[in-house]
Amino acid sequence: MTDIRTEPTAVVETDLTHKMHRAATTLLTEAAGRPSVPAGALAELRDFLVANLHHHHESEDGQLWPLITAAAPETAAELAALSEDHDLLDTALDALAGVPIGDTGRAALAEAASAVRDLVHDHLEREEPLLFPALRAHVSPEAWAEFSQQVVATAPMEGAHLMIGLFDEVGSPEEVELVLSGLPEQARAFVPGMRQAARGSLAVLRGENDAT
Repeated sequence: MTDIRTEPTAVVETDLTHKMHRAATTLLTEAAGRPSVPAGALAELRDFLVANLHHHHESEDGQLWPLITAAAPETAAELAALSEDHDLLDTALDALAGVPIGDTGRAALAEAASAVRDLVHDHLEREEPLLFPALRAHVSPEAWAEFSQQVVATAPMEGAHLMIGLFDEVGSPEEVELVLSGLPEQARAFVPGMRQAARGSLAVLRGENDAT
């Protein structure tokens, strides 16, 4: 886990988001192969992932990459290559979104989810060695705060409670609190209820309520 005492907020928030994406894509792949998981639970996680990852990539391509290249033009080619990854990921996400979810579609869902998981994990392995140093060196706290606020303001609402629950699982309490501190005060009032809902949803997806 990142050290919030020494790392910029930009790195802490990005690292936590990436860990959440890794966990969520893995969970969907595993849950799709679990016959006991209801179709509604699979659809909820699938729709969350599709909307959230599309939004994440669009925010990077449209806002964060220009912010970095304005300060460090030498990063432009590598960031453009990451955007090409985003195009591949978005195609895979669209395919995942189009898979019917039902008893007869579990194999197709698992295959599409696995493709997204592998692309996301591989992409992040390439992105982080470039992005984290760039965030440290070229993005001021003020610029990151403005970018982060724009991301929060435009974030999709599909399965938002799942994001809270997954953050809690992959991050320290301090990291999670740092990320959630960027929410509007009115939205923060719903966090306890969202945490409770997420625990139930994630347990169902993992088959933890299955009879033994």
